[in-house]
Amino acid sequence: MSQSSSRKAKALKASFELVVNNFLTVVAAASVAATLWTAWPISIDGLAGRLHAVRPVHALTAAILAAALAGHWRARRPRNVYLVEYGCFRPKPCFRAPFATCLEHVRLMPYLVDEEDITWGWRLLQRSGIGEETCVPYAYHYVPPDRSLQASRDEAELVIFSAVDDAFSRASLTPAEIDVVVVNCSIFTPTPVLADMVVSRYKLRADVRAVNLSGMGCSAGLISVGLARKLLRVAPPGTHALVVSTEILSSQYYVGSEREMLLPNVIFRMGAAAMIMSNSPERARFRLVRTVRTVAAAEDASYHCVFQQEDGEGNTGIRLSKDLVATAGRTMKSNIVTLGPLVLPASEKILVAVSLFKRWVQSGRRVRLYRPDFRTAFEHFCIHAGGRAVIDEVQRGLGLSDDDVEASRMTLHRLGNTSSSTVVYELAYIEAKGRMNKGDRVWMISFGAGFECNSVAWECVVPAANADGPWADCIHRYPVQLELPTVQLPKVVEAIV
Repeated sequence: MSQSSSRKAKALKASFELVVNNFLTVVAAASVAATLWTAWPISIDGLAGRLHAVRPVHALTAAILAAALAGHWRARRPRNVYLVEYGCFRPKPCFRAPFATCLEHVRLMPYLVDEEDITWGWRLLQRSGIGEETCVPYAYHYVPPDRSLQASRDEAELVIFSAVDDAFSRASLTPAEIDVVVVNCSIFTPTPVLADMVVSRYKLRADVRAVNLSGMGCSAGLISVGLARKLLRVAPPGTHALVVSTEILSSQYYVGSEREMLLPNVIFRMGAAAMIMSNSPERARFRLVRTVRTVAAAEDASYHCVFQQEDGEGNTGIRLSKDLVATAGRTMKSNIVTLGPLVLPASEKILVAVSLFKRWVQSGRRVRLYRPDFRTAFEHFCIHAGGRAVIDEVQRGLGLSDDDVEASRMTLHRLGNTSSSTVVYELAYIEAKGRMNKGDRVWMISFGAGFECNSVAWECVVPAANADGPWADCIHRYPVQLELPTVQLPKVVEAIV
């Protein structure tokens, strides 16, 4: 197709979207114009006469009924939920784990891995999309790593309290104003739970509703947002919820030699994010538009594709199944099929419907279905930075540009896979770059064990006033050019990194 033809096609589609997406407005304006044209001419005296002819009791009854219906509608409709502010853990340089340090540490532990495993891990790092400035907890800097319960508690207190402090500071709220606490961490679940740890640290009220989620993997952050949304929609106006997302690594270092279980050691890094949500628009920065959760755990293959278990020597770790790639694709497709009709404009829905009708009519032929353009529904995308190939597949499947997935790639490069908090770091990247505007729509999408795919859609109410966040000291250096070497890896691992 020539450049001129391409421009004409884009202009034609833009005109089609303009007409279809504003169809109701056009019809309403035409109806009003037709009514006025039919009733014209009408004098002021004639209109006043008709109003005087209405009996006062009828006018009063109509007013009371209208007020009652309006009150009933307002009482029954679900309350909007908002994101007031968010904060992220910003690791200090002392936590950095450059590739050379990682290589040196594993070579100091020959009783865990041999040279062949080290070479394999080195290739894995090179292909992962992770940069030299990602950080790991204190426990990983010891040889051998400190896998004690105390090390995990210390890491949890460091990352969680840092993120919550940042959120409170940016929101200008006090802990006494928090009514709900939701904390998620997939693997590390001590007693008392992390949610109680937050309540204890900030001396929250005795009537606070505290919930702790575990075992849900990298999707737990958006699951927590969905849970907070349901609680806030039935709570009194002015209720605030604190949502904390993290993954604690210290006690989860895999010390075995099975390569399918070594992957978390390579790509996971320390991080945490805290979000303060409310059912009041006061001080809100984003409005929560939609949440969609897709769970495929009813299928045995999906349930076991990301599975915590022991290897042959009794070492606990996370094993990745050969069905992971297919499962992720199916679950994501189901999630998008549910989300699409809720967020796509009418023009895209019509094109999809026409495509489906064409396939039905031409059932004997192979008709390619129209792929909806989600860039008509969202200006920004926060794709879970689970690995380079994860971002590649989502970009390819949704037809996104490199600019659309820049936040995800740069988050993976600078911070690594921080599990459930990655999408919040990506949102912070977009705002630090000054790209967020009032009315912009954001799509967060994440994947997790189970297998699950979760989507959350936001609409910006007030953009960030500054870039003072987790990217403050490095945003001027991003984006960076990623040059990944071509090396061969096992098929299961290749699907992730």
